[in-house]
Amino acid sequence: MNPLRKKRLVIILAILVGVGAAVGLALSALQQNINLFYTPTQIANGEAPKDTRIRAGGMVEQGSLVRSGDSLDVKFNVTDFSKTVTITYRGILPDLFREGQGIVALGKLNADGVVVADEVLAKHDEKYMPPEVTKALKDSGQSAPAPVKEG
Repeated sequence: MNPLRKKRLVIILAILVGVGAAVGLALSALQQNINLFYTPTQIANGEAPKDTRIRAGGMVEQGSLVRSGDSLDVKFNVTDFSKTVTITYRGILPDLFREGQGIVALGKLNADGVVVADEVLAKHDEKYMPPEVTKALKDSGQSAPAPVKEG
C-alpha cells in the first residue's frame, strides 16, 4: 500500500471513530434525560421504573387534595378512571391546578408506589387537557368529564 493511500485510510478511520464517539455520547445524554409518560394504570401495574424520572398524569380526583398546614407540601390522587396513584409535591401548585382537571407531574416513583413530583403542570384553559392524559383516558375507555365551572 502506498503512503498516500495509507494516510487517507488513517484519516477516514479517525473521522469514523470520532463521529461514532460523538453519536454514542449524544445517545447516552438523550437516554438519561428522557421522561416517559405513564398512566396511573401503568404505574399501579408496576410498568413504571422506580427511582427514575418519569411523567405521570391523569385527572386529579375530587376531594383528594391534602395541603400541609405548616409547609408547602401537598398530596393528591390522580386517576385514569381505572386506577389511582398518589402524588406528593413540595412547592406552589400552578394557578390553574384544580380537582377534577387534567395534570402531568414530573418526578420519581418511590418504593411505596407514590410519585414524588418536583414539577406539576396544569392545563392551559378549561378545554385543554395534556395530550398524554387525553390518550390515556381514551385508551382506558373513559372520556374526560365536563369541566367544572367555578363561580
